[in-house]
Amino acid sequence: MVQIAYILLCHKDPDAIIAQARRLTAVGDCLSIHFDASAPAAAFEKIRAALADNGNVTFAARRLKCGWGEWSLVAATLEAVKSAVSAFPAATHFYMLSGDCMPIKSAEYAHAFLAAEDVDYIESFDYFESGWIKTGFVEERLIYRHFFNERERSRLFYTSFELQKRLGLKRAIPEDLKMMIGSQWWCLRRSTVEAVLEFCRERRDVIRFFSTTWIPDETFFQTAVRHLVAREEIRPRTLTFLMFSDYGMPVNFYNDQHDLLLSQDALFARKISPEAKELKTRLGQLYSATGETFQISNEGRNLFRYLTGQGRKGLRFAPRFWESGGLGRDKELLLIVCKKWHVAKRLVEAIRRHTEIPAVGYLFNERDAGLPDLGGIESDVEKRARHRRVLVSMLFGYHQSNKMAICLDSSMIEMMQDFDGDRATVRMLEIQCDIDDFFLAGHASRIGLAGEGRSHDSMSELLATLRRDFAKESDKIRDAGFEHLHVLRQEATERENTLSLSAFLSIPEETARQIALTDHLFDD
Repeated sequence: MVQIAYILLCHKDPDAIIAQARRLTAVGDCLSIHFDASAPAAAFEKIRAALADNGNVTFAARRLKCGWGEWSLVAATLEAVKSAVSAFPAATHFYMLSGDCMPIKSAEYAHAFLAAEDVDYIESFDYFESGWIKTGFVEERLIYRHFFNERERSRLFYTSFELQKRLGLKRAIPEDLKMMIGSQWWCLRRSTVEAVLEFCRERRDVIRFFSTTWIPDETFFQTAVRHLVAREEIRPRTLTFLMFSDYGMPVNFYNDQHDLLLSQDALFARKISPEAKELKTRLGQLYSATGETFQISNEGRNLFRYLTGQGRKGLRFAPRFWESGGLGRDKELLLIVCKKWHVAKRLVEAIRRHTEIPAVGYLFNERDAGLPDLGGIESDVEKRARHRRVLVSMLFGYHQSNKMAICLDSSMIEMMQDFDGDRATVRMLEIQCDIDDFFLAGHASRIGLAGEGRSHDSMSELLATLRRDFAKESDKIRDAGFEHLHVLRQEATERENTLSLSAFLSIPEETARQIALTDHLFDD
């Protein structure tokens, strides 16, 4: 009978780690946690306290400070493995995970999969012949000693390397080892893990060698397992689905990729975007599910390459489901429309301060609108406008709210009409401000209509034209026949603006009054 002991290396987000531990152990599997020693002690204590009564959770006996590319990552893994071997005598398999991993199969499926073959799953390819390393150091990772972290102490890292190279201080690779390389996300049988630990105790020379290689988490286990286990008992693949961009960066997965992930021939996936809250919820529920069937198509990497290529050609693949389906009947989109952006932004801050309604600034006008990472769709203003509904849908998901406010310039009548035509409930608040010549001149300068050499008469004519245009924008909004249109006026009474805000935001009048009384709301 299969029992999996997960080896979890993590350094942040204690709440997510606690949830991960409870999810994996709820079906009888186990977890050994190494929480980075450089992380806050309070975060680690929170994890220990929350999981203290869970007999299927253990912790590494030593917490180490880990750095990318360092031996410390391997040492931390070994510490967690030792604890797991000791604490969980019934565990048959040991599976490496990170805090960014989520299950894409049920425990029922995973257990049956691992029971089907008595093998280890670990990428283990010839270090020099496989071409696994695409750029940068290859032989240099091994034959020179690396004492410094390349990311944190770059100058010392490369100075040390160049000095060794100049002085000819090469070292030999242990003669009896065939160097292998691959992903650090492996799943090993108990007998293999015990053999690796014994190998570490007996071969201190090998430990010394790998402790000063660069990025040893891609070589140590891969080499040791190949040295200790017959080739026919190794499947040179990872059971964790992950992809890398052309720039060597991990690809993040988002809410709309749930079905794609479940169709991959893997048990877990990484990295799940922190913003993909709906995806995390669905995958979190999956592990304990029973009777689930999975149609494996395994097209993930090819589909990613194809879609990336389509994007580079400027072509669309197909409408996403939300582009045809809209925002959803259960959503309330609140449009704050104002020509004076600073006034709308002050109102947004007041809404955030006095309510729990998420509110965003001029996301379709300003590049720096404070948006979260949404997979690239937020990267420029043009893309946001082109995929306006998907952007807003993803923001609803990010904020985990069915109500949200955004700001629009009063000139964007077509976008207002587009949103108003959605199945969601759309309410609009037009902020009518006093417009003086000083603001008009500043606006003309910002949009490139007024240079320094413009005469007084021509400037006066330009400002009059702009004033008429602003008035026409306001008229168009009123003439469009929006069902839920409210107005906030600079010259209105406190009572009038309170009632408008209360109706627009669907909040109590007292809360609306506090927002209406925001200091200097209409000031320039």
